[in-house]
Amino acid sequence: MTRTSLLLGALHDATDPPLRPLPGEAAELLCRLAAPPRLAAHLRAVHDVAHQLADWLARRHPDLPFDREAALFGAATHDVGKVLHTGELTGPGSRHEEAGRELLLEHGIGPRLARFAATHASWADEAADSGAGIEDLLVSLADKVWKNKRVPDLEDLFVARLNAAGGRAAWEEFLELDELLTALGEGADARLAFQASYPVR
Repeated sequence: MTRTSLLLGALHDATDPPLRPLPGEAAELLCRLAAPPRLAAHLRAVHDVAHQLADWLARRHPDLPFDREAALFGAATHDVGKVLHTGELTGPGSRHEEAGRELLLEHGIGPRLARFAATHASWADEAADSGAGIEDLLVSLADKVWKNKRVPDLEDLFVARLNAAGGRAAWEEFLELDELLTALGEGADARLAFQASYPVR
């Protein structure tokens, strides 16, 4: 199979359980950039988890100011900088973060949507500066939970933002979020297998 057909497969193949497709603009951008198929599969898995988190947020906190479109686009493009730093698809590294933001800006994506490429891994720094919105935290959370990784400090920060916005007890917020994250974690093996079925190059 060609790289293009593998990329299109990562973006559109049916999965079990089903993974939602990426937003059209994000999928088109990945095709224009000839993104590695594994990157596209990863972004699709994280986007699907972000979608489930956003649905939960809308049900539990319907009055919370939340830019759903931005968060879902952010989840769909958060690692786009790995197009330039492919070694970070299989190993550690942070060069893709700012590179991804710059790449999105260069391709006409505004700062409101491009920021997630830079903020998804720096949520602790952003929070210390009070710059991380609930959207940024949701993308960061999705980028962990897709593979069933739990990060207590991130979850506590997310709960604190919900608590401040909704006025409900923090323990109630935590228990409901914990239940959701546990359920999402049960799909991690299938998402990891989907990602691994596509090559890096």
